[in-house]
Amino acid sequence: MKIALTGKGGVGKTTISASLSRYFADEGYNVLTVDADPDANLGLALGMSEEMIAEIVPISEMKDLVEERTAADTGSFGSMFRMNPEVADIPERYAKEFNGVKLLTMGTVDTGGSGCVCPEHVLLKMLMSHLVLYQKDVVIMDMEAGIEHLGRGTAGAVDAFIVVVEPGVRSIQTFHKVKSMAMDIGVKQVYVIGNKIRNDGDIAFIKEKVGDENIIGFLNYRDAISESDRNNQSPYDDPAMKEDIAVLGKSILAIVDEKKK
Repeated sequence: MKIALTGKGGVGKTTISASLSRYFADEGYNVLTVDADPDANLGLALGMSEEMIAEIVPISEMKDLVEERTAADTGSFGSMFRMNPEVADIPERYAKEFNGVKLLTMGTVDTGGSGCVCPEHVLLKMLMSHLVLYQKDVVIMDMEAGIEHLGRGTAGAVDAFIVVVEPGVRSIQTFHKVKSMAMDIGVKQVYVIGNKIRNDGDIAFIKEKVGDENIIGFLNYRDAISESDRNNQSPYDDPAMKEDIAVLGKSILAIVDEKKK
């Protein structure tokens, strides 16, 4: 099962990605969660300490690994390098396990310009394709606001594209942008989780803007979530959050089962 979560910054995408990862691990699944957001903080949401996070080196920053797999000097432009590097062993070798979840931090490539193809970029792209197409674990990807990480052939193998939205116009705009981008590469269905819900009006607003048929479920706003962040604790450890995430997790499983029929 492969799930990609995206959404506008600050909507709670990482909180939900981490909590779903914990839920599926609790249910007995082998879970690999992928931090593919340049603003990487998925480990903290899983409950890792700041000391543990400091020990994590993103894949894109592993100079020796990039050079070994692509046969090129990192940061090189215009030179020849391998476009299909071997990546199958990377998840097992470099993922860090905590609370029953394996975390793989992708990192980002600072190229000084857009559209650049460099060894680091090629390695990340090939690794993402491998995770979606061949990895046997449940894979939950915490992505930035878009689906640029996924190519046309890769995106079709994702079982659920989920945009986390809050009851606001800018958040809804991100959903429509992602939906349009997904349609361009042949992905017809993009789902929504509504977060930070305070009342029935918030639910009605999201349903009106995205369509009831596209909604997986909702999560209420809770002060406990903000407190968990301040205390460097996983939001999933809040009992009420755990119950709500279980409902979302079961809904996602139903969607994936239906897709695979």
